[in-house]
Amino acid sequence: MSLSFNFNSLSFIILILFSAAWLVQMFYHWLLFRRLAFYKKKETNTNLEPVSVIVCAHNAYEYLLDLLPVALSQDYPEYELVIVNDCSDDQTEEYLKELARNNHRINFVNLTQHLNFFQGKKFPLSMGIKSAKYDLLLLTDADCVPTTDQWIKEMVGAYNKDTEIVVAYGPYFERKGLLNKLIRFDTLYIAMQYLSLALAKKPYMGVGRNLSYRKSTFLKNKGFTSHYNIPSGDDDLFISQVANKKNTAVYVDAIHRVESEPKRSWASWIRQKRRHYSTGTKYKTKTNSALGFLLGSRLLYYPSLIALFLLPAAFEISSGNIYYYIVIGFFALLHYITMFIIYHKSAKQLGEKHLGLAFAPIYDCFFMIFTTVLGFWSTLFKPKGW
Repeated sequence: MSLSFNFNSLSFIILILFSAAWLVQMFYHWLLFRRLAFYKKKETNTNLEPVSVIVCAHNAYEYLLDLLPVALSQDYPEYELVIVNDCSDDQTEEYLKELARNNHRINFVNLTQHLNFFQGKKFPLSMGIKSAKYDLLLLTDADCVPTTDQWIKEMVGAYNKDTEIVVAYGPYFERKGLLNKLIRFDTLYIAMQYLSLALAKKPYMGVGRNLSYRKSTFLKNKGFTSHYNIPSGDDDLFISQVANKKNTAVYVDAIHRVESEPKRSWASWIRQKRRHYSTGTKYKTKTNSALGFLLGSRLLYYPSLIALFLLPAAFEISSGNIYYYIVIGFFALLHYITMFIIYHKSAKQLGEKHLGLAFAPIYDCFFMIFTTVLGFWSTLFKPKGW
């Protein structure tokens, strides 16, 4: 078999783009994402200092009925639940007042007015943090539920003497339908990024559904004042601002965690994603560069792969084009196997099941387009409210 290249052909240019994208993808999977995929849990801290669990609730009465019984039955020696009622007009206020009268763990903060220059939940969360009795904080949302009574103990166990922040996974409940699978795959993929980078000592975000840091760290860095005008960012922008390789730890577990109620409609999910994307430009330059290279490689890989199968004219193979397709197919198969192994292992580490990860390239193609379009849209037309 003889090979000769036509350096002027479009298909050879596409081959170069494919090769570059393939190499970048393999680099990210085997040098970065493997940190989460093959993570081995370390010995946990046994110094169980007091904890303030912070929850903001806005018209969340139905959710609190599920969350609070589990949160109040945690197997932990000393903790409080700081519940902030953020101007609810349902039964939230009455329910929390009654609960606080009968349970010493409830620290009830009632807000009756919005603060206009703070957007989203940054103001109620700030009030909850300032009302907390203890320095060690554990944050979750009103629509979350701990999966076991060991959740607080496990999160605190990730701390050591230098730790000020612990980032962890915040999955969604498994429900029927394509939208639920897309939401959970997206959540898994984002976690692969921020947890792997944190394990590489380059932390840049956490998720407010399952996040811990110290009150002293929050106050020392003046809370959310540097990005108070952005609806989102109470978790990712704050962590991006204060986290570093020394003060941040990672908690990875498939059992002891909190699960959250996912969006049920496409419109509400897209609104949620728009809010999240609106914070992306505020990350540090190095973080945006790392995430940009990853997205860019995805944008190049799939179109160039399809183009190579449609435009094999860059090669002149004496024994026929079958060898050309075999070579391209081999590299595509190697990429697919890599994706499946890393995604499958990461999902197992985080307790994600029934995602159909054999179809990971299809998910990947969808989010390649979805992320790009929604990212530009959110940058041009910033969302409001929370």
